[in-house]
Amino acid sequence: MSSKPSLLQVLASPRAWLLVALGFASGLPLLLVGGTLSAWMTNEGVNLKTIGVFTLVASPYTFKFIWAPLMDLKALPFLGRRRGWMLVTQLGLMGAIAAMGTVNPKDSPLAMACLALLVSFLSASQDVVTDAWRTDTLSAEERGFGTATFVMGYRFGMIAAGAVALSLSQFIGWPRTYWTMGALMLVGVVATLLAREPQGQRPPRTLTEAAVVPFFDYFRRNGAVLALLFLLLYKLGDAIAGGMTTPFFLKLGFSNLEVGAISKGVGMAATIVGALFGGALLAKLGTRRSLFIFGALQALTNLTYLALALVGKHHLMLALAICTDNLCGGMATTAFGAFTMSLCNKRFSATQFALLSALANLGSRMLTATSGFLAEWMGWAGFFGLTVVLALPALVLLGFLPEGIAAPVEEPPVPEPTAPSPPAPATAVAR
Repeated sequence: MSSKPSLLQVLASPRAWLLVALGFASGLPLLLVGGTLSAWMTNEGVNLKTIGVFTLVASPYTFKFIWAPLMDLKALPFLGRRRGWMLVTQLGLMGAIAAMGTVNPKDSPLAMACLALLVSFLSASQDVVTDAWRTDTLSAEERGFGTATFVMGYRFGMIAAGAVALSLSQFIGWPRTYWTMGALMLVGVVATLLAREPQGQRPPRTLTEAAVVPFFDYFRRNGAVLALLFLLLYKLGDAIAGGMTTPFFLKLGFSNLEVGAISKGVGMAATIVGALFGGALLAKLGTRRSLFIFGALQALTNLTYLALALVGKHHLMLALAICTDNLCGGMATTAFGAFTMSLCNKRFSATQFALLSALANLGSRMLTATSGFLAEWMGWAGFFGLTVVLALPALVLLGFLPEGIAAPVEEPPVPEPTAPSPPAPATAVAR
């Protein structure tokens, strides 16, 4: 019986550090069909209505759980069930992103929309199988730190597709910028080739088993509904606050440059540090204690926004609020990701992870739409005070989640039936 890995072994895990590159490949395409594409269209003089409609190309990220069962079911004839799909989606993204660079969004908006939709579909599919790979590969002790390194890489990918791409466009133009971004997907390709295929899982054998059994597998567990409610509530207060922070800063009188430099620069660095620190702590504290401690800290940091609302424009308070919020938010994200992975049966990890993450994000997005109404009704101080209170139900609910809610350990693969063997000698030991 093997002993649990030490903290030092967890921090040195090659699997966890490989997730930096895989996270980069997952984070890179997001802004290329979002904010960065909107900037390109604005530069070309595309009207705001068309730019607004283009936000629909990101829909595959919301509905990726629909085709996730196929990625659980079908293994490609190379690299295995997980790495094969990872490689195909990454090579497809290289080509599709580069193809976007050959189209002018003003002259051919429909062609650009089709290519952007293809990038979104391939990116969402890559997320499905990458999430499955890390769920299948990481041990229980590595989940927190693996989530942290993945978040770090994801943020680096967003920086490349956001700030770096916008800067490059000034010097080499938008087409060459998108060709460069497509080439950067090689980071993910190399990581996939270096990764090891997870072993020991018995994949589903039919489409029904891949699409239906994961739901029964999850909901037959004691506390399944409570865990789903917990996922919906855990980051609710933080999500509602996040929907209004930028308007809040600007209405206090901070300039776009001040908000951008502190929020996007310092804030993103704080998120990465928080994720790594949280991952290291989670390996020592365990998932349950980390969820409670990090969740409480995440909620309490919204009090710094309440303080900023009371004191008004104050640069040091702004930096403190953004840094503490992003630091604790990164820690909470790490624990949240590790808990989500623990709920996934490795036979159906692509389907279950995609479904659980989609439901959690969908609930947050729908309720975040009310943030503007709440801020106008309650004022900034009352609004941020409310976001602290909204974090409490999840922390209370955590105490009622049964220990057995985690996915069962995967049983060894069942061997295929073979022709009968000759009888063993009487002295042989039966297996």
